[in-house]
Amino acid sequence: MNPREFIALVGPMISRRSFVGALTGGLLAAPLGAGAQQAASPRRIGVLLNAFSPEDQAPQAFRQGLQEAGYSVGSDVVIEWRVGHGNRSRLPELAADLVQRKVDVIVADSTPGAQAAKNATSTIPIVLALVVDPVGSGLVASLQRPSGNVTGLSMMTLELAGKRLQLLTEAIPSLVRVGVLRNPDFAFHTQAVKDLSAAAPTLSIELSFADARTPEEFGPALSVVSSARAQALYVIEDSLFLNNRKTLITLASQARLPVTYGERHFTEDGGLLSYGPNFRDYFYRSAGYVIKILKGAKPADLPVEQPTKLELVINLKTAKSLGIDNWR
Repeated sequence: MNPREFIALVGPMISRRSFVGALTGGLLAAPLGAGAQQAASPRRIGVLLNAFSPEDQAPQAFRQGLQEAGYSVGSDVVIEWRVGHGNRSRLPELAADLVQRKVDVIVADSTPGAQAAKNATSTIPIVLALVVDPVGSGLVASLQRPSGNVTGLSMMTLELAGKRLQLLTEAIPSLVRVGVLRNPDFAFHTQAVKDLSAAAPTLSIELSFADARTPEEFGPALSVVSSARAQALYVIEDSLFLNNRKTLITLASQARLPVTYGERHFTEDGGLLSYGPNFRDYFYRSAGYVIKILKGAKPADLPVEQPTKLELVINLKTAKSLGIDNWR
């Protein structure tokens, strides 16, 4: 990634003036602390991935968090990686395998993965690394009092839907029609559509919706959006879309549609802009939950954390290719 091709700003709130003039920045949570207790035998951590692979930077931040807290991977802890590669049907089997191996804690990078883990065990602690709506999805009773064996981090993306749409209109002042790509199989998308539909009239935006459950449906979905004369594409957060973002971005580029998403991976691969929490930071912070649990804390006693910092990332190269010059 060439830093000159991006503008990134991290902070709790972003005004138009600040994000237009921002420089590239990074996001990393404060150190998790030092001094891990030595164990007679390694503790076993299961990491259930659906949106990422173990080699990706985001899950590697989880390993970094453990090491910076004094836990040696391989000696103090052993990480059992299980990868669904965006195939949700495999997640129950992978979660059951981790339970069978009697791991001490399970970390999940998606709502479907966390649900599969919760269905597989009511006793092994589960840490949410990347979950959009843990309360609405039934994973926890509340953010302050999770109850049960699940806790971790909430991405709070429902509240950000309107803001993301607003940023898109500020990037493209002539914007009046936006296509929204959703996955009908993901319950979270139903609420996201409601939030977007509520925000659109206040921004004088007309929305059109297209559905995709598989990568093969991306092309027809974008044809629907193009037929509605959409001027931009809003992609709702989903591991299916994230795993296949390059295909989506290529199709959108062919249709001359600027793309907005909730996280910078889309922007780094050619989307116009993203606004939301940083996935790498979330994995890093999830290590803190795991360490507390390994030291004896109960998930029910650990409140679910919401984002404290958000980042707006703009792909300047993409903006230039689309004739958008608001960030010169």
